Parts: sequence; C-alpha cells; structure tokens
Amino acid sequence: MAKGYSVPRQSLVHLLQAPLDGIDLISTDVFDTLLLRQPRSQRSRLMQAEKLFSGVLRDEGFHISPDHLFRTRQLAECFGYRALNVGGGAGEVRLVDILERQFAILGLPERLIEKRIAIEVAIEKRSLSANQMLARVLRLHRRTGIRIVAVSDTALPKRQLSELIDHFHGPGLIDDIYSSAEVGESKRFGHLFSHVLLTEGIAASRLLHLGDDLLADCTVPRTMGIHALHLPKGRLRRLATQADGARSQAALGVRNTVIKPARLPDLADREGFGRDVFGPVVAQFCLYIWLYARQAEMKGDAALLFCARGGIGIRAAFEKLVAKLDLPLAMRRENLLISRLIAARSALIQQSPTVLDELAREFKKNTFAEVADALGGATYRLSDAWHRPFDPAQFYGLLETTEGGRVLADIAQQNALFERHLAQIAGDSERIILCDTGLYGSTQRLVAAGLPQRKFETIQFARCNYKGLSEDHFPRVTGLVVEEDLYNPLRIETVILRYWQIIESLFEPAIPSVRHLSESDDGSVHSNAGPIAYGQLDPAQANPLLTGVFQYIDRVESGARVMSDADRAWRRLKRAITKPDAFDMIALGVGARSVDFGRADNVHVLEQSNAPNLANKLTEIKSQLWREGAIVRDFPLLKSALLPALEMAHIIRQVFAWLK
Repeated sequence: MAKGYSVPRQSLVHLLQAPLDGIDLISTDVFDTLLLRQPRSQRSRLMQAEKLFSGVLRDEGFHISPDHLFRTRQLAECFGYRALNVGGGAGEVRLVDILERQFAILGLPERLIEKRIAIEVAIEKRSLSANQMLARVLRLHRRTGIRIVAVSDTALPKRQLSELIDHFHGPGLIDDIYSSAEVGESKRFGHLFSHVLLTEGIAASRLLHLGDDLLADCTVPRTMGIHALHLPKGRLRRLATQADGARSQAALGVRNTVIKPARLPDLADREGFGRDVFGPVVAQFCLYIWLYARQAEMKGDAALLFCARGGIGIRAAFEKLVAKLDLPLAMRRENLLISRLIAARSALIQQSPTVLDELAREFKKNTFAEVADALGGATYRLSDAWHRPFDPAQFYGLLETTEGGRVLADIAQQNALFERHLAQIAGDSERIILCDTGLYGSTQRLVAAGLPQRKFETIQFARCNYKGLSEDHFPRVTGLVVEEDLYNPLRIETVILRYWQIIESLFEPAIPSVRHLSESDDGSVHSNAGPIAYGQLDPAQANPLLTGVFQYIDRVESGARVMSDADRAWRRLKRAITKPDAFDMIALGVGARSVDFGRADNVHVLEQSNAPNLANKLTEIKSQLWREGAIVRDFPLLKSALLPALEMAHIIRQVFAWLK
C-alpha cells in the first residue's frame, strides 16, 4: 500500500476494507482519532475539573478557589512543556508530575492526587465519544490476525488510557497501549514509534499508523519508513473548539477583573514598596523558576546557574521561597561568574559572527583600541590603525596582526579561566540553565556561540528583542514573566518594559560587573566582583526594595497567596511606573547605571534636561529611560495631560499591531 494518505473520516472504511498485505501491526492515536473530542477546549475542560476539585478540597478542609487551581495547573503544564521542549523534547510531561507541582505550590497533600486524576478522567468521559467507524475497521483487521495497539502523546498513563478506551469501545479492541507519559518518549520526535517497533519486534515497513496530527502521526512516522494514514480533524470542529477556548478565557478574564479585590496597598517607604509590591511579583517569578527547573531536573543531567550580577539577587529570593514553601528541587545550583564581556570573549575565540553584532552595537562610537582594551582587560599601546572608528568587519583581521596577537592571548587566557570556573561549578552536567534578569539574552547568545560543546539555555524575568538583532537564540531563552517586544497596556506584566532598569536594580547587588578573572593557589577562579557564592554576599545590603521582597517571602504561606497578592501588586506597579506620584518617584528611583562590557561609563535613567524651551524639553522625553518619570519630574503642571496621552499612544500602537 502507499506510504501515506490524507483523507476525510468517511473514506476510512473504503480505504481499509481491502486486505492489508505486508502489515502485521496497526497503531492508532487515541484523542481525536480513536476517541473523538466534542468541541470543548482543554481550557474549558480543566476549568470544569478544577471547580469539581475545589469542592473536594473543601470537604478535606482546604479552601482554594477554582481560579487559583486552574492558574497553577496551567502554569505547571506550561513551564513543564517549555522546559521539556527547550531540553530537546525527549520524554513527556506527565499528568502526575503536573499535579505534584501544582499541589506543592498550593500546599496540598499528595494523597489527593489520585482523586484529582479521577476527576480528570471523568471529565474526559463527558467530553469524548467513540469513533465507531474506526473501531469497526480495527476489529475487521484484528480478526485477520493483525495486532492493534494505541500510541498516544499524552500526559495520561496507560491505566487511564485503557479505562477511557474500554469505556467507549468495550474491552478487547486494543491489544496494548503505548503512552508517552509512561514510556518517556514522544511521537513528535519518533522515539515513541521506535519503542513500539522494538517492543513489538517488527520492522517499520510492517506497521500502519493512524492519527489526526499531521506532524506526529503522519510526517514523522513516514520518515521512519512506517506507513501512515492521516485522519485530520474537521475544520468546523476545530473552529468550534477554538471558539469554546476563547469563551472560557474571556469568562476567566471577567472573573479576575470583577471578583478579585482591587485594593492597592498604602505604602510609606521603599522597604514597604519592596515588601507589598515587588515581594509578590518576585515570589511569583521564583515559582515560575521552580516549575521550569523541576521539569528540567527529570533526566538528572542539568545544572541551574545564576548569572552575576542580577542572578545573585534572584538566587537569594529563589532559595528563600523554595525553603519557605518546602518545594522539592535536587538540581545542582550555583552562582556563575559571567557577564556579557566574559561571554563575548568565548565567542571571539571561536571567531563567531555573533560577537561582532554585539560589539558593533556596544562600541559604535568607539575605536578598535577601546574595544581591544575592554576585551583584553588591559591598556595596550597600539598603532594608528587601532585608533580608527570601530568596524566589526575589520576586527578579526586586526587581531591576526602581531599587535592583535597580544590582545588575543589575553582574551584566550581569560576565556580559559572562565571555562575552568564553569567546569568547577557545573561539573559534568550536560544541560546548563542560566538564570538572569533579561532582556535580549546577549549572554546566552554569546556563550552558546563560544562554547558549542555545552548545551546552554536561559530563563529570565523577561525576553524582549529591544536590540533589533537576530532572534536565532530565542528558542533557548525563556522570559518566564514577559515575552513581548513592546509594552502592551492590555497585558499588565509588560509594564516592566517601560522601566526595565528598576528590575535590574532590584536584583543586582552593589558589586562591579565581572570583567577580570584570576586563579587562586587552590585552583579556584575568582573575579574583580569579589566572592559571589551563595551565602557569601547579601544582595539586599543597602537595597531597601530587595529587603522588602525578602520580608514578604518570609511571611508568605502558600503559592495561592503569592498568586493572589501578585494580581494586586502588578496593578500597583503599573500605576507606579505609568502614573507615578511623588512617593513612586522616590520608591522607584534608580541612580546611574553601569554601561558595562568592560567600560567604566554610566548612564542616568533620568538625565537632567538642559533644553532651552518647552518644545525641546518635550522632545528630550524620548531619550529618557523612564519617560513617565521624566514627565512627572519636568512637567508637574502638564503631567495630568501628558501621561494619559502617552498611555493612549501605546494603546493605539497595539491596536495597529493587531490589525496588521
């Protein structure tokens, strides 16, 4: 028979009534193939299940709203799959793991997991129907001696799949079941099919697979030499399911807006702002880190490395929250001596074009000599050729000269020390997860280019291509809280893109960026930043905002409380950034920010205006890093008009983006 078909379901009987010569095994997908879904989205099914489970919890003495159950379940699933896919896609996110993480965040006993799974299966029984046509075809060929198995990419284990199939088709239709959750392999990468072939002891050419997913059920098995029959879901059914999901999301949004209290805390000082506003926001971020890391540690080959400087504050908050909520995590965790400069040296040694992009942006007003001084970590006496304006296209050529050789030798020595440091703290971990503040992920982009033998990925507060450079590294960079290029007034978390410097300032301790590495007598690697290992440095010293964050985490009782508090905190933070009053200007005030990349230059978040008139002063607002803050400072009489106008401009921009 032919290698593959794409046919409507009504043609199935006609295609498969003839004898299947050369086929010893038929495998069928389960959901939307053997069991047909009613036009109900996964979102609406989960919301219904969590409503039922909330009632079960009340009977057990736990009072958690369906909304909190739904949100934590969604987050556990979302970050679980993100970590799985970034790590190569091997394995599966199992339902039991999703529920264990959800329960850990909410402080629920694991003994209730079986009850929650039973509810999930009961909802599935209400949301599915039997594909009787396919069942008749399978029974027909089963009577001829062909073995029938079910093969499904699903979070459900074999036992629950068997219960569902028997519920709709009765016992005896399927000889065996292969679940990705149980096998630990997926159809989408072909490994689940390989497991089936090995277990069943047949050649790929003797297997016929049926399923609705064009990639997982058709394209992938065909590349393996397996016969594949595509049974696509009807367009109307697909649209109806999407509409149901949109209705469920809209209903949830209305409840979150109307029912949740809109009370905003009254604040008196920066420490209080850190406690009541940044406290829940940071705790929420830390929960996201834990969800991602919990999935990533499943294979036991990963290390979570917190990047100096911002990662040091993140690590302190993360460890405090993990301990407070008793969240299990055995993954290796260390603080890493790294910066964009350190990572750039690695990429430079490999002569990667990636580093030239970064250098061109960072040193567009500098000379070759200034770039050499920054990268080499010294002041070099160089000829006139090096004192020309920096041109990335000529840089590698200059490094090949005798003068450039001295610079390159220093860069290589520094890079060797970094590789040694990385080996010391990461050991033989194959998967290196960097944790940092964000935004573009330059460190990830550079270090991955410089050390291709390692598998790097990055989790950070936000991901944003504000640089307008390549996004080739973005699949391995996850913005756990925000993944947007621009502020969207209708997505409250994106407000941090209006004033990103406050997030960096919140987490970074008062130490210099890592520029120069050295080796001690015992072989350990140190840097100009001083000791940064966990517990050696208090990142909250002289940082009242982070001090307040730690106070909040010390008092928090559960992940449900964090999520509830974060809803209010985000509203308060948005108001402080987009409509700051006198107190907000003090609470969110950030001084000069280091340019870094081996330079001693600083930039001011709010530059003092020297404009001679009002028009020029208004024009200067565009160059300010916190435009709303600049408006409040420089236009006290006009701010009530200018701030709403600026917000409306962002709304209009977003509407035009949607229309495109």
